[in-house]
Amino acid sequence: MTVAQDLHELEAHAAHNYHPLPIVITEAEGAWVTDVEGRRYLDALAGYSALNFGHRHPQLIAAAEAQLRRVTLTSRAFHHDQFAPFCADLARLTGMDAVLPMNTGAEAVETAIKLARRWGYRVKGVERDRATIVVADDNFHGRTTTIVGFSTDPDAREDFGPFAPGFRSVPFGDAAAIEAAIDETTVAVLLEPVQGEAGIRVPPPGYLREVRRITRERDVLFLADEIQSGLGRTGTTFACDLEDVVPDVFLLGKALGGGVVPVSAIAANRELMDVFTPGSHGSTFGGNPLACAVGRAVIAMLETGEFQARGRELGARLDAGLRALPQDRVVEVRTIGLWAGIELAPGNRARTVCERMLAEGVLAKDTHETTVRLAPPLVVTEDEVDHIVEVLGAAIG
Repeated sequence: MTVAQDLHELEAHAAHNYHPLPIVITEAEGAWVTDVEGRRYLDALAGYSALNFGHRHPQLIAAAEAQLRRVTLTSRAFHHDQFAPFCADLARLTGMDAVLPMNTGAEAVETAIKLARRWGYRVKGVERDRATIVVADDNFHGRTTTIVGFSTDPDAREDFGPFAPGFRSVPFGDAAAIEAAIDETTVAVLLEPVQGEAGIRVPPPGYLREVRRITRERDVLFLADEIQSGLGRTGTTFACDLEDVVPDVFLLGKALGGGVVPVSAIAANRELMDVFTPGSHGSTFGGNPLACAVGRAVIAMLETGEFQARGRELGARLDAGLRALPQDRVVEVRTIGLWAGIELAPGNRARTVCERMLAEGVLAKDTHETTVRLAPPLVVTEDEVDHIVEVLGAAIG
């Protein structure tokens, strides 16, 4: 079967909520994928950071296979032997002492919103049903109706209302605007430490420390959405680590499932997490045995520090290569760890550049018309990083 035939079949019956590049993948290993015609491609997107450890990492596949032979789902109506160790492992990694597992990143965000509101009413004393949360312009926290209601992206919002009230959006990177938006109804500030979907938008130095100061002084929770930025991507375990900041709640997902199963979670201290009581929140699949087994293997890999170091070292190499690209075609390069947004000069379409890269055997993705995103898995080699830059340079040349 050819790529064209496969694409025709997919388009015939699939909803058109994505506009994928014309490739049909059948196999993958490490940083490489293979299409239906046997052609190999270097994956420079890594599932938007869900594949930080590459495709089918042997340790993660072994953990999944071992668990598949035992038990995969019990629901939280019963205990299983992987749940408590997973929560303990993730609590240790985050420095918190309580964990609530879910499945997707959007669920982690919704869970954190519920936690913040209930804390606001039951602990802070905010008037019932008046809680507000401060968010940032150009955010991406998922696609549920609550979340898209405070998005500033018209594609995410249009014709999905009415939306839930209670959110105030301010410019990303502007701590003073956050402070001005806080009043007696404010229960939390919800931020991505680095905005991924917006094109790898890195805030100015000191921003996260200032947000942490403001939220502490104003008795407001700091919710850090590390779903894309966390777990090694920025060269540290969490992007918040770059400024030695500890939020009240970590929101995690994507790489937590190792590219094997969807796993997400929030982590906080016990006193805060205990605003949840039996029956107040849950999920049929959240914290299932298979997810917990894979998540534990991911955490064990991160605790070696190897992948964070690779993020730093290979990220520096990627940054150096990107900054050597022709300045008449690239107006800005934004990098942090092994993560980059390349802003193209006016008149250049990022989609076209990604299609050209595809033709040369490298997978990347556009965002917001003019930005090419790169997030290769942390298992790439130096030569592969150089190859990504070389192919990108030719594609924009």
